[in-house]
Formats: sequence, structure tokens, C-alpha cells
Amino acid sequence: MMNKTFATGFAAVALACMAAGPMAAPPADPYVVGLTGDMTGPDAGNSGAVADAIRIYFDKINERGGINGHPVQVLIRDNQSQPSRAASDAQAFVNNPNLLIIVTASLSSTYAPTISESRQRGVPVLFAGGVCPTEVFPPANPLLFCTSGYAADKDAEYAVDYIRSVSPGNVTVGFVSMAIPISRGGMEHGAKAAESKGMKVGGHETIPPTTANFSPYATKLKAANVDWIVSWAPWVTEVKTFEALRQLGWQGKFIAYAHNVAEEELKRVKDPGFLVFGTNAMFISNQPIHKDIAAAAEGKTKFPHTYLNEGWVAATTLEAALKKVPWPPTRAKLTEAMNDLSIDMRGMRGGPIVWSKDNHYRHDLYYRVHGWDSGQNGIKVVKDWVRKEIK
Repeated sequence: MMNKTFATGFAAVALACMAAGPMAAPPADPYVVGLTGDMTGPDAGNSGAVADAIRIYFDKINERGGINGHPVQVLIRDNQSQPSRAASDAQAFVNNPNLLIIVTASLSSTYAPTISESRQRGVPVLFAGGVCPTEVFPPANPLLFCTSGYAADKDAEYAVDYIRSVSPGNVTVGFVSMAIPISRGGMEHGAKAAESKGMKVGGHETIPPTTANFSPYATKLKAANVDWIVSWAPWVTEVKTFEALRQLGWQGKFIAYAHNVAEEELKRVKDPGFLVFGTNAMFISNQPIHKDIAAAAEGKTKFPHTYLNEGWVAATTLEAALKKVPWPPTRAKLTEAMNDLSIDMRGMRGGPIVWSKDNHYRHDLYYRVHGWDSGQNGIKVVKDWVRKEIK
């Protein structure tokens, strides 16, 4: 099926000017952004929410007059996390002479074709929904940038550090990944980190994406007498493995990466032994920015507003970059602007996103752990922000 392209912002400005009558001034030329994301595929609950957040964010920006007097036109294409569709999207975007940047929000399997197309035409790419590719870490690829909270090896190291901080004695740790390279590699890295800290590794179960029955994998981990389990994988693998373990009577603790769905899922699972860690503040922190997101999203998305953090972070960063680009904008000007950015996250993260020429990830990473508090019947911060320097 052919991808459908949706434009926001610019069309709305044009319609408003037409309604104003024949003497109305024509709309200003837009900043053009292309977004290829998973709206209806296997990662729609995560990536689709990122795309919705970016769309809603720039709709609000355009209502206030745009950036530097120009609206932002966001072209959105559904790649369903299929590499071939992502390649088609990227080709369409790079061949648009007005397009400044590609934003991608889908599984990592779509990255290679997008990067290949961007390299040929000098188009910067912002990874906003999935794992950050290694090319954004120092020394960074000149065209690749990432605001996403996901970084497999760094995340695995933090999870292991957290377990050691709360379980200083003898402890056996198991690992759970999905059978995709980035997840499996992250958990292999985590197992090595655990061994380096004197912990026993009780096994690593890597589970196929199409798995329906998680009991065989949970049975192996339970038989290994693991005290803790770490999982860095798509949410379905994380939560279904945990639930299978509980059904088998396992009483240990499980720490999983906090995807966009995690806040609502913690409310559903209601188990103090199921912890999530990540780089986003949950909406339970009730920051002013969270109230702004909830208000802006009202009636504009099918997702709970608690799913919108990653997309809002990406859009905030992109707005800051576009503000630095003198008119007329070019791909090269935008890339240059992105090489020197520091963006206040206004409470969405534990600190700012800072990019430099050699580091397109961030200079400092902040983690927080959340869990369920049965006494309060709600989510609580189990471990507040911990800063990790990225070198």
C-alpha cells in the first residue's frame, strides 16, 4: 500500500489566510520537516505516540505564529517499522528540495536505509522514538542526532549499577532480551557489566518477536534462582516475561526499561517488584510542562498524554535548532545549528540536552527509577535522578 503523506501547520495557516478574505497576506514560507514513523505497525504504541506529539507540538507553535515568523510544515509518513517503507519515505524526503531534516520514530531495523539516503543528499536525521544509534555518540556522525532516551549499552550499565547499589551482597541476575540485535547486544553487555561487579549471571533469555507463550523462558530463569532480572527490549517482551514469572511463583525483582507506555502499565500491573528505569520524568511528578502537554493533547491523539514525553522532547529540541537557522534555511545551516545546542527540558528530563560537534547524543545522561507503591496505591520515584557523563 502506498504511504499517505500528511501535512500539518502550513495548510492550517493557508486556510486561515483564505478565510480572512482577498486582502489577507499570503502565508510565509514554511520550515519543512519529514517524519517517517511507525503509526500502524508493531511499534505503533511507542512510535505512533512520538509522531502525534511532534504533530501536536508544531500545531501549537504555528497557532502562535510559527518560528521566526514562519510556520513549520511536518510531513508524516507511516513506515510500519518496515525497512523498505522507510527507504521509500527517505527517498521522497531527500528529493524534496525544501525539506530540511528527517525525523525517524520506528524500530531500529528502519535506520540503515534512512541513513543511507540522508548521507547521499546531506540531510540531517533526528532519531526521536527508538534506540539511539551508536553513530550519534562521540565521535558523532556529522548528520545524525538523537533525543530519544534509549541507549542500549548505557542503559544496561545503569540497571546493573542500580541493582548493585541496593543489593550489595551475593546476588544472581538474569537478563531478558528480544531476539533482535540491539536488544540482545545490550543485554549481553549488561551481563558482562554484572560479572565485572561481582554478581553471578543466572542466564540470558533472548525471546523471538513473535512469541505468544513466555512461560518456557520464564521457567528457565526461575530455575536459575535469579534474584533480579534486567530487561532492555520492546515493552511486550519485558512485561510479558515478568507476568509469566509471577504466574510461576517467582518472587524476585525485575527492572525493565521504561518505554512511553510504562506509566500506564505500572498502574495496571501494580507490583512493587516490577521496576522501570529511564530518562524521562513521569507525569506523576506533575511538572508545569506535563500540564501543558496534557492540555495541548486533549482531543488531538488516541494515545494517553502520558505517552507523549519522547515526542515532546524531540519537538522542543527541533524548535530550538530551527530558531537558530537564519532565513532562508538550508540543510547545512540546520546541521550547523544542531552542532551547538543546549536545550532546557523544563522538567521532562533530569537535565538539559547538550549537543556539540562531536557529541550528538548528550553530554550528560540522567536516569530515574519508578515503581509501584502499594501503600499509597500509586507510582513512586524509587531512585531519583542519577547523572552519567557521556564521553
